[in-house]
Amino acid sequence: QVQLVDSGGGLVQAGGSLRLSCAASGRAFSTSVMGWFRQAPGKEREFVAATWGFGHTYYADSLKGRFTISRDNDKNTVYLQMDSLKPEDTAVYYCAAGGRISGAPSHYDYWGQGTQVTVSS
Repeated sequence: QVQLVDSGGGLVQAGGSLRLSCAASGRAFSTSVMGWFRQAPGKEREFVAATWGFGHTYYADSLKGRFTISRDNDKNTVYLQMDSLKPEDTAVYYCAAGGRISGAPSHYDYWGQGTQVTVSS
């Protein structure tokens, strides 16, 4: 069993930055694939980024360059640094843990509770 706790969301103006955190417990964190997803109202859950091992990363093409995923295996925490935020980035952001490198939500076994990010224009 894995527990994930998302935090760091909030209200920010367009062009601003936020850093999300996801604290994990209950499993060998360093061997898990950790991902970030987001879901806007009325839309499907969308892949943002994933990380595995010691610094390997994978991004949604549309977000590459503005978002940066990282992990601290000593703290069992994964981060999502979001820069140059746009109103269309408004969504609930979720971290997830799984054993497979993938952008598909169905390939992740455990999910955080989500944290709201709102970007005002």
